Amino acid sequence: MIPSLEALRAIHDLRRNALVVATMTGRREWDTLSQNPAQDMAINAMGKASSFALGLALAQPTRKVIVIDGDGSLLMNLGTLASVAGKKPANLVHIVLENGGYTNTGGEPTPGAGISSLPEMAKGAGYAKVYEYDDIEEFRIDVEGVFREKGPVFICLHVRHADMPRTQMRSSAQTAHEMQEMLAHSPS
Repeated sequence: MIPSLEALRAIHDLRRNALVVATMTGRREWDTLSQNPAQDMAINAMGKASSFALGLALAQPTRKVIVIDGDGSLLMNLGTLASVAGKKPANLVHIVLENGGYTNTGGEPTPGAGISSLPEMAKGAGYAKVYEYDDIEEFRIDVEGVFREKGPVFICLHVRHADMPRTQMRSSAQTAHEMQEMLAHSPS
């Protein structure tokens, strides 16, 4: 199992000017690392981060878009895998932090935990590239090259989350406004 904050730190270190869409526990953890609110979109609705990221990737085809999803969130909207694969956004990297539980709501197990395979679902849906990691060193070695792959790319990280204090998170409306402002003033 990979400590989720270490995985997110590796992503953060290589993000460059990528837009990041994060949800639930991954969002809380990402917010502890990233000080770039104009490039970070927080999605409060479980299951909707990947759908939002798809729209963003299609609207901003010259920018890398990284979605930080959770296994519980993805399971709430599995249809997004087919939607993403069908639109074939070359600039989208879909990262799923898989821990087998709904961390944000108390740790209840996700349906199919330990049985179902999210990477196999992504392959079956038609993602261009699918990767799976349970070792942080292997992920650190590969991640820069994986980010250069033509997408959509799916990365499943088998993680454990550290205990995190509850903090006030930015609202989706606030982060949407910040990103809208940044995109309106940046070259296409």
